[in-house]
Amino acid sequence: MEKPVTGTRKVFMTGNETVAWAALAAEADIMFGYPITPQNEIMHYWTRLGAKYDRGFLQTEDEISAGFTVCGAIIAGKKAFTATAGPGNTLMQEPFSMAEAMRLPIVAIIQQRGGPSSGTVIYSQQEVTLTTYGGNGEGHRIVYSTASHQELYDYTIKAFNTAWKYRFPTFVLGDGYQAKMREPLEMYDPEARNLEIIKPSPMVGLPGQIGIDREPQHLCNIYSLEEELYDVVLKVQAEYDGIIPELVEYECRECDDAEILVVSHGVVSRSTDDAVMALRSQGIKVGAFRPITLRPFPSQKLREILRSGVKKMLVVESAYGQLVRLLKQEIYGETVPIETLLMPGVGIIDADIISKVKSLIQ
Repeated sequence: MEKPVTGTRKVFMTGNETVAWAALAAEADIMFGYPITPQNEIMHYWTRLGAKYDRGFLQTEDEISAGFTVCGAIIAGKKAFTATAGPGNTLMQEPFSMAEAMRLPIVAIIQQRGGPSSGTVIYSQQEVTLTTYGGNGEGHRIVYSTASHQELYDYTIKAFNTAWKYRFPTFVLGDGYQAKMREPLEMYDPEARNLEIIKPSPMVGLPGQIGIDREPQHLCNIYSLEEELYDVVLKVQAEYDGIIPELVEYECRECDDAEILVVSHGVVSRSTDDAVMALRSQGIKVGAFRPITLRPFPSQKLREILRSGVKKMLVVESAYGQLVRLLKQEIYGETVPIETLLMPGVGIIDADIISKVKSLIQ
């Protein structure tokens, strides 16, 4: 079969188109989905590209069905994925929770939109809480927050490998701006960069006789006894905790001597970087910390930075405190004062951050 991406080439495309190409490069077999803005073009591009490269697609009757069909395909040994946003993300929490319980390597691309409810279809960072701790479980998930089209490509490929390696639901968190705008990036064949593509394997229909040739599969998400569920949750939590050092990712800019630390994620971090450079040119000791993994959160590194001389922390997000709540939970006990710049559903530019930082100094 013809490889969709060979070598390395520079392209100029939308974020949604980037995701479709990345899923092909990651050797995804099939996508299940239901239309919702701003992720629609992921489906549209996938149906065109998938047909060319012998990949599958099914539009289900709603997002709940899309999530469960992904789970079923994974159990059958297919590298399946979905993409959604806003209300679709809400509806998919039930299959995402089942994937947590059954340790299914589901991959979902979340192109955030503004809420509550159907909200707006433009832009927001208001799906952080839902994506990191949605559902009726303990949040045994892996969530990458992307800031550029290059990262949408890189982390979509990485999400498939991470999901199938560790068997936890894995999410790529983008937004409406990234979904719709165009910008340059490099597309590459993962193998050309010595990136191993982890192959899927079925969980049912395995050869051999149970009890003689192999152990039985326990794909369970319902427990009759409280004590049984207790033991399962503690076991999964211990396994999750054990892989955190391998998973956490972050970026630091000018953190070594920062007196004010700006914390942001996703596309907002691009404005933060510009603001930090402008403020540094004026002699203001400001730094930027960006968590790339929102779950698990890089709390240990952030604690180290805060203890190195930071006097104030400014959390900037296009939501009303979703990153703040997550951060407070993860660094509980630290005493650096926290200030906020909260602009739910609104694009944040460097001037907004510069003005806020200067007001903190005054």
